[in-house]
Amino acid sequence: MDKLLFGAAYYREYLPMERLHEDIKLMKEAGINYVRIAESTWSTFEPQEGEFDFSSVLTVLDEMYKNGIAVIIGTPTYALPAWLAKKYPDVMATTSSGKNVYGHRQKMDITHPAFLWYAERIIRALLAATASHPAVIGFQIDNETKYYDTCSAGAQIEFVKYLKKEFNNSTQKMNHAFGLDYWSNRIDAWEDFPPIEGTINASLGCAFKQFQRSLVTRFLGWQAEIVKGYKNDTQFITHNFDFDWRNWSYGIRAEVDHFKTASVLDITGVDIYHPSQFQLTGAEISFTGDLARVTKDQPYFVLETQAQAFKEWTPFPGQLRQQAWSHVASGARLLGYWHWHSIHNSYETYWKGLLSHDLQPNPVYHEACTIGAEFNQHAATVTRFSRRSRVALVISNDCLTAIDWHPYHGHQFSRDALHQYNDLFRDYYDTLYKMNIEVDIIAVDDPRLFRYEMLIFPLLYSVSDERLQEINRYIAQGGHAIFSFKSAFADEHMKVRTCAQPGIISEAIGAHYQLFVDPDRTLLHSESLDLSADEVQISNWMELIIPDENTEVLARYDHRYWQQYAAITHNRYGQGTASYIGCHITPAALEKVYRHLLRNTLYQHDTMPTETFPVIIKRGVDKDENILLYYFNYSSEPQTVTFTEPGGRLLFSGKTLRQSEVITLKDWDVQIILVESTK
Repeated sequence: MDKLLFGAAYYREYLPMERLHEDIKLMKEAGINYVRIAESTWSTFEPQEGEFDFSSVLTVLDEMYKNGIAVIIGTPTYALPAWLAKKYPDVMATTSSGKNVYGHRQKMDITHPAFLWYAERIIRALLAATASHPAVIGFQIDNETKYYDTCSAGAQIEFVKYLKKEFNNSTQKMNHAFGLDYWSNRIDAWEDFPPIEGTINASLGCAFKQFQRSLVTRFLGWQAEIVKGYKNDTQFITHNFDFDWRNWSYGIRAEVDHFKTASVLDITGVDIYHPSQFQLTGAEISFTGDLARVTKDQPYFVLETQAQAFKEWTPFPGQLRQQAWSHVASGARLLGYWHWHSIHNSYETYWKGLLSHDLQPNPVYHEACTIGAEFNQHAATVTRFSRRSRVALVISNDCLTAIDWHPYHGHQFSRDALHQYNDLFRDYYDTLYKMNIEVDIIAVDDPRLFRYEMLIFPLLYSVSDERLQEINRYIAQGGHAIFSFKSAFADEHMKVRTCAQPGIISEAIGAHYQLFVDPDRTLLHSESLDLSADEVQISNWMELIIPDENTEVLARYDHRYWQQYAAITHNRYGQGTASYIGCHITPAALEKVYRHLLRNTLYQHDTMPTETFPVIIKRGVDKDENILLYYFNYSSEPQTVTFTEPGGRLLFSGKTLRQSEVITLKDWDVQIILVESTK
């Protein structure tokens, strides 16, 4: 794709008055070249069973096409009409908390035959009316799909079939793998299988979550197959994945496997929301982009991000532009705002769009006009470049679920509803981000895993023997690995290994432990890392590590009784290295660990980036080895950067840069520099 798509979700059906032509006029002035429509309004298109009315969609398609604005059609299946829930009450999902009631979106059972029958009918009717329209460039299937905690009788019957296949129809194998002898939980006949929502067995509970995630992949794959019957070869299929929510996009979702589900799409799409104003760091934009880009090894779409949204998200002048180029720097080729106009009724009245409730141009809209003009002017240049990362952080839905069952923070018998896994993963990611070490995020079972020079494994708790042996071989053959605490503790069925921990990878890391303790009154002591008083703090979890004779100890515990044990180790194994961080350390201490390890591995002969947050640098390379550098200032104070390349050209001004020239970045600024290859 040699252009940047720039647009918004557009809901003519939500507007309190007819203003399509005025909206299109303002869109064209802003450089908007696409809109997404239709995914939210099933009840408008089918007000009663079998009565279809797509007039609002067809009018939008006709007018957008006349004005050179492309359209993405969304299948409207994530918010079902009242008549469907009334006629078939069982389409509302039965969850561990009971039966859902109609009202909120995404409360249905995506496995229910009635829901699937009516969903297929509305999809086919909508696409029959719209797919061949010349304005339509692609299709978004459903919206932020998850399994919605469905544990209906039908879903549990399917789960039993899922386990029968997994264990070759043997309850004995399942009982052994899951340890179901505990508290008399054995299942010796499939017809005796108990309700899953009552299980106290972590292995069985995690297997059910894995099954539920597979329902999302199946559901979206089913929709994609329907759409393929209507689309032409130039139209794409996408979906907008969302992320774990901490008042903004935070980590991977427990309810969908982004990597497996992306396989049914042509292009991965994501919804990215983030803090703003003085809290804007760009980390969420980068994190979600580094994951989305890797799902299919290609550019991705940001189908939703914020324009104004909440009162704390209304951007300072310059921030909307900075955010837009931040998405592009991570690999986005479509940027879409949710949404074009602010909504005047109902649940999201105060989640504002590009236009405020008065529907008139405003400072945010005017900044969008600047973005649209810049995208149009520079798209052919920036889309030539792609990212190359030497380092990958390894992610796992199964490990997230495992840590939910066995958290490192708080009581060990308390289920974690907030996904502590994401907290540690973001610490490990954000620290590298602020150091300007560019990374990919990749799934632990991905066949592309071993193409990187360094792999970092936060909380690799549950993983198969075979994968760990492959990781050992990767290290022996020259790879570098960093593991956090609680790594390699259990197999893929959540059964703890019957050996000193961390089990199979002990060979590579050159250390083992038998005991883990609470870090009360414990500090780190290190002669290698130059830790400050604030950086020696430990919290939540520590393992008493016994290093092998030749293993380097980077830090020990400063404690009356635990001082003989290692806290952080580094070991040469074959041609590579393995490092183990056996406790929960601060991000500042983690940065010291990263710097030490990177200088002694990947950057032995290269110069590590010297700039750190709030200056963030992204790098792209094209097929001719030309380089594109993005310089961002995520702060309210001007920053300076020394240009180190032999020469370059500022993209926005055209100014030529010489080596060692100082670049000034204004508050919330972005500068892009083209460095032509000398080869």
